[in-house]
Amino acid sequence: MSTSYKALTQDISKELSRFRKEVAVPMAGFDSMAKSAMAEGVLSALNKELIATAIAVATRCDGCIGYHVRSLVRMGATREQVNEMLAVSVYMGGGPSLMYAAEVLHAFEEFQTA
Repeated sequence: MSTSYKALTQDISKELSRFRKEVAVPMAGFDSMAKSAMAEGVLSALNKELIATAIAVATRCDGCIGYHVRSLVRMGATREQVNEMLAVSVYMGGGPSLMYAAEVLHAFEEFQTA
């Protein structure tokens, strides 16, 4: 794997910093939606991050993988939890999801060595 997910998320954050200032109201709405959607509820915040990561695999979004895997590591997700989520992702998405499952595992290992 040649992608550094630490560098990728840092680069995206840097680029979006100016955008957030330029379109503050829509971004405040997006941030509010994200915070509300990911808040602890009937589903745990960890389960919601696992779902978000599965969607990142399905949509093949490298940036999304970086941010959500970083959150999974910060929340203490285990390799076993990530593996089970990826098994479902691959079941639902086939070969392309399998390729992105490898990216998730790469990002998971990279963020664990922070």
